[in-house]
Amino acid sequence: MTDQWNFENMVQTLLKPLVRKIDSEAYYPEEFLKSIGREGLLSTRHSTDEEMFLREIHLVKETAKVCMTTSFNLWCHLASLTYIRKSENSYLKNELLPLLENGKLLGGTGLSNPMKYYAGLETLHLKAVKDKDGYRVSGNLPAVSNLGKAHWFGIVAEVNEHQRIMAIVQCGSEGLTLKEKREYMGVNGSATYSCAFNEVKIPKKWIIAEQADEFIPLIRPAFVIYQIPIGLGVTEASIMSIRKVCNKQGGCNQFLEIQPDELELSMKNIYEKTVQFAKSDSLMQKWQQLIALRLESVNLTLQAVHGSMLHQGGAGYLKNSDSARRLREAYFFANLTPTVKHLKKMLHLNANFNSK
Repeated sequence: MTDQWNFENMVQTLLKPLVRKIDSEAYYPEEFLKSIGREGLLSTRHSTDEEMFLREIHLVKETAKVCMTTSFNLWCHLASLTYIRKSENSYLKNELLPLLENGKLLGGTGLSNPMKYYAGLETLHLKAVKDKDGYRVSGNLPAVSNLGKAHWFGIVAEVNEHQRIMAIVQCGSEGLTLKEKREYMGVNGSATYSCAFNEVKIPKKWIIAEQADEFIPLIRPAFVIYQIPIGLGVTEASIMSIRKVCNKQGGCNQFLEIQPDELELSMKNIYEKTVQFAKSDSLMQKWQQLIALRLESVNLTLQAVHGSMLHQGGAGYLKNSDSARRLREAYFFANLTPTVKHLKKMLHLNANFNSK
C-alpha cells in the first residue's frame, strides 16, 4: 500500500507537470520512467510473479490516468523486462535485467513486426546471418518506441526458413541507425525511431532465444496484458472528466447516450478480468479470451474518450484540452500492436477453426 501511495504521488508531482510538454513539444519523460525503477517498483526481488504482475499492471493504469504516452513508454519497458525474465540466458538475467529493473537502463519492444508476422499479417523485416561470435542482423524496423542512446530493445530476425532468433540490442550498436519520428497526431513524446540495421553484430550473450517460434508464445500473453491498463487508465480519466461537468448547462449532459456509470461498470469488469488473467498459471491456453478482452478494452476506451468530448462540449474542442489529448492518444491505443484489425482477424480465424 505504501508503494502504491508513493507511486501515485510520483505521478502527480513528477509527471503531471510535464504532460502538456510531452504532448505539444514531444518531450520524452525519461527521468520519470527511470524513477519508477529507482523506487524499486519494478524489482523482482522479494516479490512473487503474481505480486509483480499485479503491481506493474497498477503502475501502467495509474500512469495512463495522467498521460497515456508515458504509460505506453512504461509498457514498452515492461515488455523488454518480460523478454529477459522469460529467457534462459543467464547473462541477460544476471547482468542486464537488474539494470533495467532498477532504473539505470530503459528498454523498448521492437516486436510490432514480429507479432504481425506470427499472426500472418507481415513478413519479418530483419534477417540474421550466423557467425562464430553470434549473428549479424540487417533490415529495417519502421517504428520502435521508448528508445534512447543507452536503451535496449528486443528484435526477432529470420536466420532461415526453419529458424528465427530473438535478441536484445543496444541502441548504440555499430551499424544501427536511428531516426526519430514525430509525425504523429499524438504520442510524439514516446521516443519513437525508425531503426535501420546494417550488419549489426549480435553477440551470443544478447540472444534471448535461439528458437523464437517457441519463445514468442511464452511472452505474448504478458505483452498483451500490460496493454489493457493503458486503456483502463485513459477510460478512468475520461470518466472523471465527464463527472466534473455533469451539472453544466442545466444538466443537459444527462441526455447523452454515453454516461459515466455505465463506463465505470464496464471498466471495473475489464479490470477484474485482467487481474484474473494476471493470477492465472495457464495464460497460453487462454490466448483467445485474452485477445478478446484486449479488444474490449480498446472499444471501451474509444467510447469513453468520445463521451468525454461530447460532455465537455466546446471546452473539449480546445487544442490543449485534456479531453482532446486523450482522444488522440486513444486512437493510437487502437492502433497499437495488436491493432483492432489484428485482434479481429485472430478472433475470426479462431471462430472459423472452432466451427469446423
